[in-house]
Amino acid sequence: MTEPKRQHLSLLCDIGELSNLIIESRDINAFLQQTVQLVAAHLHADVGSIYLYDDDLGELTLKATVGLDSSSVGKVRMKIGEGLVGTTMAQMAPLCDGDARQHPQFKYFVETKEDPFKSFLSVPIHRGAEKIGVLVVQHREADFFDTADIMALRAIAAQLAGTIASARLMMDLPKPKAKAGGADRVLNALRFVKGEATVPGYALAPGALLRPVDPLFRETPDSVFHKSLDGYRKAKQETLEQLKLLQERLVLQLPESAALIFEAHNMILKDRRFDAQVAECIRDGKTAADAVRRTALHFAQIFEASSSPYIREKSQDIMDLARRLLFNLQQEKSGNASPMDAHIVISSQLFPSDVLKLASESVAGIIFVGGGITSHVAIIARSLKIPMIITSEVRLLHVPEETRVLMDADVGNIYINPTQEVLRPFEERNRTRKNISARPLVVEDETFTADGVRVHLLANINLLSELSLARELKAEGVGLYRSEFPFIVRSVLPSEEEQRLVYARLFEQMAGRPIYIRTLDIGGDKVLPYLDLPQEANPELGLRSIRFLLKHREVFDQQLRAILRAGRDTDHLGIMFPMIASLDEFSAARQALEQAISSLAAENLPHHSNPLVGAMIEMPAVLSVIDELAATADFFSIGTNDFIQYMLAVDRTNENVADYYRAFHPSVLRALASIVASVSAHHKPISVCGEVAHDPEFIPFLLGIGVRRLSVDPQFIPSVQRAVAWTSVSSAQNYAKSLLAAPTVKQVDELRRQWQIQRDAR
Repeated sequence: MTEPKRQHLSLLCDIGELSNLIIESRDINAFLQQTVQLVAAHLHADVGSIYLYDDDLGELTLKATVGLDSSSVGKVRMKIGEGLVGTTMAQMAPLCDGDARQHPQFKYFVETKEDPFKSFLSVPIHRGAEKIGVLVVQHREADFFDTADIMALRAIAAQLAGTIASARLMMDLPKPKAKAGGADRVLNALRFVKGEATVPGYALAPGALLRPVDPLFRETPDSVFHKSLDGYRKAKQETLEQLKLLQERLVLQLPESAALIFEAHNMILKDRRFDAQVAECIRDGKTAADAVRRTALHFAQIFEASSSPYIREKSQDIMDLARRLLFNLQQEKSGNASPMDAHIVISSQLFPSDVLKLASESVAGIIFVGGGITSHVAIIARSLKIPMIITSEVRLLHVPEETRVLMDADVGNIYINPTQEVLRPFEERNRTRKNISARPLVVEDETFTADGVRVHLLANINLLSELSLARELKAEGVGLYRSEFPFIVRSVLPSEEEQRLVYARLFEQMAGRPIYIRTLDIGGDKVLPYLDLPQEANPELGLRSIRFLLKHREVFDQQLRAILRAGRDTDHLGIMFPMIASLDEFSAARQALEQAISSLAAENLPHHSNPLVGAMIEMPAVLSVIDELAATADFFSIGTNDFIQYMLAVDRTNENVADYYRAFHPSVLRALASIVASVSAHHKPISVCGEVAHDPEFIPFLLGIGVRRLSVDPQFIPSVQRAVAWTSVSSAQNYAKSLLAAPTVKQVDELRRQWQIQRDAR
């Protein structure tokens, strides 16, 4: 390398010229063009180019070049992994080749007129995991670039990543609208998307984004709306009536929602300041639609300025309300005032309140872009029987509204604008299922293994609406009542009496069967915004579950009193505490329960005076004290979702580490076996209530280690009963023994494969 070239490269490590370019450039395109000129000059290259990555389309587009034909800018596009540029982005690593045309990944674009150039060097532009683009230099000579050039170009790309991001922010340049055919490219790229099935079901319906692109109908001509104050008054009254109907519909589906889910909407409509501001705007000459928009934005800004996350979240209620008002202001309405009615909703952010509102609007299905399949939102959707798929495909957020979408939520497949060829097998399958569902479902009163060992099947209950299915499918009791749902569906902390009414319905509808209630389990992905608790850097390891209850005794005491009062006539009541990590926590929780019993007795209020007291096993910390805990508690339930998460230090809602969340990990298997053995030695009952309890692959292992109680969502009872009936305890014990002897995940997987082959052969 020549000395002048080395001097140029030494300047690149702290090249301040890039910072100056942003000040001098008139727009982002001019900045990019001047950047490639500067880079090419410093590396003595004949060509310098920048390709930017479009996350929506999943494409790299040539945005600036010196040396290639300028007419190719904006025309040359490559998918990740396509061509040398796409390969660079896919591998997130530099690519240097002395004769690019001979490279197996080379792709020729005639528009660029790059025939004379042999040497090729490219580096990815990124900030952490965020893909920004690819920086390329080329030269006529073969083998022109060396290791020093690679280091220099990487240094430029590192600085360029931040500069491009800053340029977009500083210059406030919105992303250009897709040119004609842009929507078609998105749709063509998304004909089929594979996701994770969360709530089974099938839906074929128009798609709708949860946060509409134009929530305030800004692009709708004023001529469409009634303009007068009288028109606004009529729209307001119509909106109030709609909200009442939605609330009534929701109460039928969700008895826990005694408080108004739409209370914010109602209170805003009845707020004199909101009404007066709309009226004043109309009297000042604004149209009714414009008055609603201005007032809604004003109130939303007030909410968003609050220091309370709960109040800030209510700004979305204002926008939703404004949309309903504007819809009803239209002179000729088309469609439904509930924009999600009979639609498949696509969203990247969902709160429990969102799912409840969608249920009231008879949504057809939900596609959740991001998140984890064991999130609380998914549990609510499952309880309300809303088909749901989770996917990481962010381009779905840009599918045009009303595009026809097919969800096969049994396996996690999504089809955009499905053809008749795609639809035909689903239509045939659905006809077959309809015929099968018309037949009576056979569920035995009691469950036995293939060799006659009794196994008890209980139900996990999230919402009271699930109780009828639990009874229909002959659940032997409620193995887990998740008591947080009456808290989640309200906008204020439920009182002792409100809780008592909910629990009383639980006991009434499952009279004569054992019921185990888990006390409030919030924290992590289960947040109660009205409590306005401090933000935590890592909520999964923060103030959650029993820790929260022991710190907020007023909440804990009210719940315990409500359970005891509601269960006064129940023969078999169990109260269990979540996330127990030590004997000290269990003793403190039990003492709180005893104090609640004493206070109710002192007040002469009827109550259950002697409930069974149990512990949820979700924390690996209990492994060392399980014998002492087993001697103290009356019963146990293993919450495998959290237990696996904490055992393996894997966030179960983080798709980046989803592959590490493995129920069949040797450490998890051995820990479960140890826990069951210790509890059984003390002759205390133990159940499993996590996701693995309904997994037909995992059930033989559970039976093999001695589990005789499984608690599952009611819909899984028939399949779990079949899985148990197929398995003999003797074979399950041998299977479990072989799994426990395997030290690696690979060996465990091989044993599972052999078991499956043997079972299929029987």
